[in-house]
Amino acid sequence: MANSYFNFKQFSINQEKCAMKVTTDSCLFGAWAAEEIKNSPRTTNNCLDIGTGTGLLSLMLAQKITTLKIDAVEIEPGAFEQATENVAASPWPKSVTLINADIKKLALQQQYDTIISNPPFYEKELKGEDAKKNTAHHDVSLLLPDLLTIISNRLSPGGNFFLLLPFKREAEIKGLLAKTNLTAEQIVYVKQTPSHHPFRILIKGIKLIDLQMNIKIVEIIIKDEKGSYTPYFFSLLKDYYLHL
Repeated sequence: MANSYFNFKQFSINQEKCAMKVTTDSCLFGAWAAEEIKNSPRTTNNCLDIGTGTGLLSLMLAQKITTLKIDAVEIEPGAFEQATENVAASPWPKSVTLINADIKKLALQQQYDTIISNPPFYEKELKGEDAKKNTAHHDVSLLLPDLLTIISNRLSPGGNFFLLLPFKREAEIKGLLAKTNLTAEQIVYVKQTPSHHPFRILIKGIKLIDLQMNIKIVEIIIKDEKGSYTPYFFSLLKDYYLHL
C-alpha cells in the first residue's frame, strides 16, 4: 500500500485522497520537464497542468521556475481538494491556481507558453470498480485525441508541451501527432536499468505549422546494474529527493 504522503526537499505531497500516487516515473517526468523549461531560450511565463492529481508536477515546476504562473486543472473532487491542500502548504501558493473542472468543458481565456500532462494511461483496457481510480488511470474522461486538441487550442505559437505515456503507446501518439499542428521535438525512452526495455516515453513537443522537425532521441536509465541511480537521473532529482 502506498504511503499517504511523500516528502520532498522543499514540499510534501499528501495523497490519501488521490487514486494516482507519486511514482518514480512521474517524479522523473516533472524534474525533466522543469529542467527543459528552465533552460529553454523561449520565454515561458505561464503553464497549464492538465489532470494535476496531487499537484506534484505543478509544484516541481514552481520550485524550479519561481516566476512561472501555473493553472492546474483536476476533474476529480477528492484529488482537487488534495492538490489544493498540497499547494497551500508549499512555499509557492501564489504560483499555482487550482481549478476543479473537466478540461474539455473549461472555457479558458488565454493561451499558455507551456502545457504539461500525465494523462490517463490505459485506454481500452479493463477497468475496476473504483471510479476515482478509473478516472486517474483510464481514459474514461480524457482520450488522447481530445487531449491533443486541447493542447493545440490552448498552446501559444512556438510554445512547448510535455507528455508522459507508456512506451506501448508510442506508435499511437506519433500517429495522432501527425494529424495535428503539433510535433515532437524530443522523445525520451525511460528504462528501469540498462538491461530492461523502455517502459515510459517522455515527449517534448511544439506547436508548429508547415515545418518539419528533427526529433531529438534521448534515453534515461533510472538505475545502473548495481542498483544505484544513474548520474543523469541523480542530476535531475537531486533538488527534489530527500535522500539525494
